[in-house]
Amino acid sequence: MSQAVTNDLDVRLLAPRDKHATIFARLLELTPGDALRIFNDHDPKPLQYQLQAEHAGEFSWEPEQQGPEEWIIRIRRVISAA
Repeated sequence: MSQAVTNDLDVRLLAPRDKHATIFARLLELTPGDALRIFNDHDPKPLQYQLQAEHAGEFSWEPEQQGPEEWIIRIRRVISAA
């Protein structure tokens, strides 16, 4: 059995228009059990809503830090896309 992997992505360095597309591209590469930890400078609630709408049940949302200057969210792939 392989060890789960967590990759970090600091989206503070990206242009706002590129953030969601970059995050989703990285999330869809994950295998079940693996995670992407996102570092952002604002609350990523819109990302959470989009993830739930487009990929319901595929990912868990695990806040590690919630502001006021930095948000860190671990998003884990729990199942593969159907």
